[in-house]
Amino acid sequence: MNAQDLPEREMMEFDVVIVGGGPAGLSAAIRLKQVDPELSVVVLEKGSEVGAHILSGAVVDPVGIDALLPGWRDEEGHPFRTPVTADHFLFLGPAGSVRLPNVMMPPLMSNHGNYIVSLGNVCRWLAEKAEALGVEIYPGFAATEVLYNDEGAVIGVATGDMGIGRTGEPGPNYTRGMALLGKYTLIGEGVRGSLAKQLIRKFRLSDGREPQKFGIGLKELWQVKPENHRPGLVQHSFGWPLGMKTGGGSFLYHLEDNLVAVGFVVHLNYKNPYLHPFEEFQRFKTHPSIRGTFEGGKRLSYGARAITEGGYQSVPRLSFPGGALIGCSAGLVNVPRIKGSHNAVLSGMLAADRIAAAIAAGRANDEPVEIENEWRQTPIGQDLKRVRNVKPLWSRFGTGVGIALGGLDMWTNQLFGLSLFRTLKHGKTDAASLEPAARHERIDYPKPDGVLTFDRLSSVFLSNTNHEEDQPVHLKVRDMELQKRSELEVYGGPSTRYCPAGVYEWVDKDGEPAFVINAQNCVHCKTCDIKDPNQNIDWVPPQGGEGPLYQNM
Repeated sequence: MNAQDLPEREMMEFDVVIVGGGPAGLSAAIRLKQVDPELSVVVLEKGSEVGAHILSGAVVDPVGIDALLPGWRDEEGHPFRTPVTADHFLFLGPAGSVRLPNVMMPPLMSNHGNYIVSLGNVCRWLAEKAEALGVEIYPGFAATEVLYNDEGAVIGVATGDMGIGRTGEPGPNYTRGMALLGKYTLIGEGVRGSLAKQLIRKFRLSDGREPQKFGIGLKELWQVKPENHRPGLVQHSFGWPLGMKTGGGSFLYHLEDNLVAVGFVVHLNYKNPYLHPFEEFQRFKTHPSIRGTFEGGKRLSYGARAITEGGYQSVPRLSFPGGALIGCSAGLVNVPRIKGSHNAVLSGMLAADRIAAAIAAGRANDEPVEIENEWRQTPIGQDLKRVRNVKPLWSRFGTGVGIALGGLDMWTNQLFGLSLFRTLKHGKTDAASLEPAARHERIDYPKPDGVLTFDRLSSVFLSNTNHEEDQPVHLKVRDMELQKRSELEVYGGPSTRYCPAGVYEWVDKDGEPAFVINAQNCVHCKTCDIKDPNQNIDWVPPQGGEGPLYQNM
């Protein structure tokens, strides 16, 4: 069916349209209504409910929540139930570990005053606050298209059509998507969002910036035996099983109710196409200093998500004609702290304040350039600037020397407000960092035991991922011949390994390799969109309400 044959979209008008029900989008919505209760604000969330697609460690610095909701600590029912009581930093070798003295760590690495939480539950709590103020929240609606006026400014977004069959034709339950128009549009889709990607390209928001860098974070939630549980313990580690040239690290966070969140992050600038982030995560849990926590325990949940790691020098221009990028869509994660939600909240507040003022002044659909001009002078900019060289030092010099130099750089920033290295560049994109398979050896990973270590498909089952099979595949391969000629024949088919959900397979079909996409397994991590060496795969949203349904993640 041609576009002209489709029925007209239903249109709804608001003062502000917000894409993404994460910490940034919800904080922006709350702040807008705090500033002016008469503003009409809508939040679109592609997950089946707020929090369904939210995955993070998470240890939260409450500085953002303190600014947004003063007095929250005196309320009942908030999700910040487990304050951090202890910080441990471990360097892991193949058979043992060394705990690094806390006095060596720069003060900003301390988690004193922070909370171990489920970030999904934080978002559910923020959604309740937003709705109580009159914000309209539409879960299950994926924004798939940016709408522009005749001058090229953003005027809103459209949600995806529902009920389209696999061939692209409307089925019997077809429903046209809605157009949501606003005076301003805020994009808070999270890491590598499809609309943010389009806007960055269209308005050249990354011109003059370093390439964005990414990691993949994998997480499991376990219920452990009481004798293995230490409420409030935050334990970070690096080293084994990754080699000293591959960046990454791991965490164990002890929440309430005998729950432990365990996670593993692999920096996506790794070179070896045979590296398998999911299998490295499973190996990590077998380390003598780690496995004891999980003996006799039960795995409850699993998920994976890309993380922005470029930091200060990779943040794109935040404002564009008609709106702004906020939160992880803007890449505001502090890499050494493994924290971004505090900056997400603060970025939502900054955008809300400036847009509310613009609307009050009678403006609409112009560029709220104040957001771009001011963020570096706010606590967000100060937070990211102090750690701007940690990632490039780690990438350049490897885990041992790189972390030592990064620690030194954080100390000089802390003590003197300056860096010996000025501001370093990142260089290659993560896709360009991958090397041909001929330069590397295959990695032999042990088989899962089903007790401590697991396979990907049983893990995806725990993520509650669901997709209607009779719909167009939402992982778009631009050139299938290129995929065979390069991704498979040159790079050894890394998509079969970097995907944490087993979406991609190379199979034999009539004597020829065929690329199979099991789109129903996708947990929306976006790693394929980032790491494919030819940038030949585009992740776009499936039907609204689909994907994972994370609980307590």
